Amino acid sequence: MCIRDRRYRSLADPDAAGIDVEKDFRIRIIPDKNSNTLTIWDTGIGMTKEELINNLGTIAKSGTKAFMEALSSGADISLIGQFGVGFYSAFLVAERVTVISKPPHGSQHRWESTAGGTFSVTDDVQNDDQLTRGTKIILHMKSDNLEFLEEKRIKDLIKIHSEFIGFPIEVYVEKTTEKDISDDEEEANKDNKEEESVIKDEKDEKKEKKKKKVKEVSHEFEQLNKNKPIWMRKPDTVTKEEYAAFYKSLTNDWEEHLAVKHFSVEGQLEFKAVLFVPKRAPFDLFEAKRKKNNIKLYVRRVFIMDDCEELIPEYLGFVKGVVDSEDLPLNISREFLQQNKILKVIKKNIIKKCLELFGEIAENNDDYKKFYEQFAKNLKLGIHEDSTNRAKLAEFLRYHTSKSGEDMISLKDYVGRMKEGQKDIYFITGESRAAVSNSPFIETLKARGIEVLYMVDPIDEYVIQQLKEFDGKKLRNCSKEGFEIDQSEDEKKKFEEQKAAFEPLCKLIKEVLGDKVEKVVVGQRVSESPCVLVTSEYGWSANMERIMKAQALRDASMSSYMVSKKTMEVNPSHPIIVELKKKSDKDKSDKTVKDLIWLLFDTSLLTSGFSLEDPTTFAGRINRMIKLGLSIDDDKMEEEIPNLVKDENYNQSNGHSKMEEVD
Repeated sequence: MCIRDRRYRSLADPDAAGIDVEKDFRIRIIPDKNSNTLTIWDTGIGMTKEELINNLGTIAKSGTKAFMEALSSGADISLIGQFGVGFYSAFLVAERVTVISKPPHGSQHRWESTAGGTFSVTDDVQNDDQLTRGTKIILHMKSDNLEFLEEKRIKDLIKIHSEFIGFPIEVYVEKTTEKDISDDEEEANKDNKEEESVIKDEKDEKKEKKKKKVKEVSHEFEQLNKNKPIWMRKPDTVTKEEYAAFYKSLTNDWEEHLAVKHFSVEGQLEFKAVLFVPKRAPFDLFEAKRKKNNIKLYVRRVFIMDDCEELIPEYLGFVKGVVDSEDLPLNISREFLQQNKILKVIKKNIIKKCLELFGEIAENNDDYKKFYEQFAKNLKLGIHEDSTNRAKLAEFLRYHTSKSGEDMISLKDYVGRMKEGQKDIYFITGESRAAVSNSPFIETLKARGIEVLYMVDPIDEYVIQQLKEFDGKKLRNCSKEGFEIDQSEDEKKKFEEQKAAFEPLCKLIKEVLGDKVEKVVVGQRVSESPCVLVTSEYGWSANMERIMKAQALRDASMSSYMVSKKTMEVNPSHPIIVELKKKSDKDKSDKTVKDLIWLLFDTSLLTSGFSLEDPTTFAGRINRMIKLGLSIDDDKMEEEIPNLVKDENYNQSNGHSKMEEVD
């Protein structure tokens, strides 16, 4: 920019920079609707005739002519930046461009072109409007681009793109004021009217002179870029109030920010940034059509874009702020951004600083509680997507546990509270805290005083797919296979004896249930419930199955290979299982035993977090148990339910109990 060049020269050689003829550094914009021109006037270093030819006369050799021809044939305007056209983008809105320029100690020249491949440069000494120093660009607007002469349109563009330019930007605006004048003053101001003698009565002279409002129109220059870029200042010189005011102007938020990070990076790459964490998450935080990020990209204080997806990952899209690079070119294109290594380095540094900012928020429990309520899903999404920073992000997770009450604790706190000899971090997923706290899967753990994490957010299921361990401790799902608890030698011996004793019952249950379960084993995770259904270690849990079934646009074919085979674990110490073993030992074909097995299976489906495939059948079995409890005679029951009794051979050959045939 010529004005910046002049400032640099003025530091080394004030005389050569023409400080004596023009002290001010400014840019003025003058719209003229009468002549349909827009003038951009700076007090920069100006250009000589040779510089005008070299700097502006490159249309024939820079590829711009080809660009203009492509544009006239309907090409995409986004090509700007690929040809390096810069100045010639003016012809998108102007049919003719005139440039008047004068160096500090030289004569004034006029450059003019209609973008047809030719231009002219002439002496402009005879012009009465001589510049002290600098350049005027006069755009003769096309008829369909006159909107750029409107004051509001110009102000909006400057606010978006040049609000933080280091030099005053002034727009020639029209001001209308109202003024009170008397009738006599109005008469005195009238021109080209003959004088008239007025004879007044004495009464009229005593009357007060009437006043009326008259609108006066004036023109003046109004500076638009009064806001200073606070990211250019040192962090210790910016007050909390200044950060709050800047945040509100940047985001249009009515609340102040929760936290701010102001930093600069120097070395091979230079950029400055200010990052804000808001107090509230936007209502459309995870909407597909919303902007992916809220970081505004500037290049040397000139606004470039506010939706650069290469600048910050999607899971940090709630972070708002400004990044100002000294190394990126001004005429940058999206294609250039996607391939630019500078952007990758900036992105890496922004993520690092965001994580530092979250750590600073975590130092205050009240602030972090507010932050986590609003943005916990973003952190968990980051663990799923960002493998590089997964371990760091895991430190910011907070969960309720079987011992924490209403408080949420970190994984680090959990590890610090682990019992001696405990090797794994135990967790359970589910629909709500109430559901998981009463789950049969954690009965033994609670009885032994082992803490269990409650993961009740649907996105937690995706978190644990990626987060396999923390601080060297494996995360163990209480509702899946592979669950083991340290036992003493006596406990191990007793458990082996129970496995051997209940093996016939396990085989019978498997025969009755058929392919509803993969296997039936004696388990050690339940202490109060008769049995539970666990899933394989690498398939969907019951909670994940529920979540996937709720997806409106789910791929139904995925269920065929992701739904886990269920394993029934029976509690050998529970009275129901003990009594069932006794009955089965007496008569394996007892219809009551088979009906109870099916009833246990259905109830364990519910308590384990699964949904019933056929609730009507389950209700029928419950009704039969009620009738048995009320001592309703069997004949009457068979009259009411005629399909209850069938040929015994039929039942055995099909592997179904009579209770199944009720419905």
